[in-house]
Amino acid sequence: MSPVSVPPPQCLKKRMVVPHRYMFGPGPSNVPRRILEAGAKPVIGHMHPEIFEIMSDIKSGIQYLFQTQNRTTFAVSGTGHTAMECAIFNTVESGETVLVAVNGIWGERAADVGERVGAKVKTIVAPPGGYLTNAEIEKALSEHRPVLFFLAHGESSTGVLHPLDGIGDLCHKYNCLFLVDSVASIGGTPLCMDQQGLELIMSSIKSKRSLPMIVYAGIDILYTGSQKVLNAPPGTAPISFSERACQKVFSRTTKPVSFFLDLSWLSNYWGCDDKPARIYHHTAPVTALYSLRESLAVLADEGLEKSWDRHQKVAEYFHAGLESLGLKLFVKEKHARLPTVTTIVAPHGYDWKEITAYIMKTHSLEISGGLGPSVGLVLRVGLMGCNSSRVNVDMVLAALKDALKHCHRSK
Repeated sequence: MSPVSVPPPQCLKKRMVVPHRYMFGPGPSNVPRRILEAGAKPVIGHMHPEIFEIMSDIKSGIQYLFQTQNRTTFAVSGTGHTAMECAIFNTVESGETVLVAVNGIWGERAADVGERVGAKVKTIVAPPGGYLTNAEIEKALSEHRPVLFFLAHGESSTGVLHPLDGIGDLCHKYNCLFLVDSVASIGGTPLCMDQQGLELIMSSIKSKRSLPMIVYAGIDILYTGSQKVLNAPPGTAPISFSERACQKVFSRTTKPVSFFLDLSWLSNYWGCDDKPARIYHHTAPVTALYSLRESLAVLADEGLEKSWDRHQKVAEYFHAGLESLGLKLFVKEKHARLPTVTTIVAPHGYDWKEITAYIMKTHSLEISGGLGPSVGLVLRVGLMGCNSSRVNVDMVLAALKDALKHCHRSK
C-alpha cells in the first residue's frame, strides 16, 4: 500500500487565473508593471551582499518617505499590523501604561495589542468621522502618564486625517513616546517625522513653492505598509525609531515578547547598529524587498511634494464629483479629510453591500464598506499612489452613478 493516503488535489492541476481588477478600496492598491517586474527578479540568498545593498537602498528610501534621519529605519517582514506589534512589543513592558487615541479601528487594534503584552491600556475616543483636540490629548497624558501614546494619522476606517500639530511636543513634555500609524496617509499627504521636515519647509520658502500643512511632527516611532500609496504588494512594512525610542527599547529590563520582532535583532539584520557583521535572524521575503525598493524608487522619481499635491487635488476633484451625484462625505471638516481614502455616507435606502457587489460584478472595480466603528455607515474609496488620478475618479463616479440607478432602493 502507498503511504500517501491523501491524493493530489485536482484544483492544483488547473492553471491559476487571477482577474484584473481596479483596486479602489482602502488597500491594497494596483501594482504598476515596473514594480511587478522588480518582484519577479531571481531569488538570491537573504544574507547575500546584493541583498544587503538592496536593504540599504530601502532604508534610504524610507528615510526620504518619512523625512527622517533616524539610523534605526528599516522594513518589517509583514504587513502594517506587524509594524504596529513591532513598535508596541519593543517599547512597552508588562505593567507600563499605554495611551491610545481611538478614532477608528486602528486605535482599537493598538489597544488590543497593548493589552496582550500586559500593559495598562487607557483610551481616549473620538466620534466616528471626528478627531481629538490637543487639549483632550494633554489632559489624558497628564492624568495617565503613559510611556507610549498611539495615534493613527490616516484612519482608513473613517477617512479622517488626524491633525498632528503640537502632539509630539506634548508627548515629550510628559516623557512619553509618540507612536504614529501612517499606513493610509504617508506619501499621499504632508508628513515629516523629525527635524528634517523644517529643512524641507525652509527650502520650499526659498524656492517660493507652497506646501500647506507641513509640520515638524516630533514622532518617535512611525510606520506604514507597502500596499497603499507605495503601490507595492502587501507584505513589507517600513518603520523608523528615534533615538529616544531606541533608548527606551534598549534599556528595558525584560525581553520583548516576540523574538521575530525583537528590535535588537532586526536593527542588526538591517545594518542599523555599529556591529561589524550581520547575524542571521530570519529569512526575509527577498522578492518583496525587490518590490518595496522599486516602489520607493518610483516615489523618489516623482518627488514627495508632487505626490502630496497630486493626491490632494485628485481628492478635491473626487469630493466635488460625489457631491454632484447627491452623495455626502462622512468627514465634515475639509482639513480633516484623508486625501487617500474617502468615506462616503452610505446612500439612504440602499444596501451598501449590494452597491459594492454590483460595482465589482459590473465594473470589475473594488470599493468597500465601513470597517470597525464605520460598519454600515459608509462606503470607502481608496485612490492611492498610481491610482490617484482624475481618470480613475471619473471611473469611480460613473460606477457609483450606475449602481445608484440599478441597485434596489427601499421606499
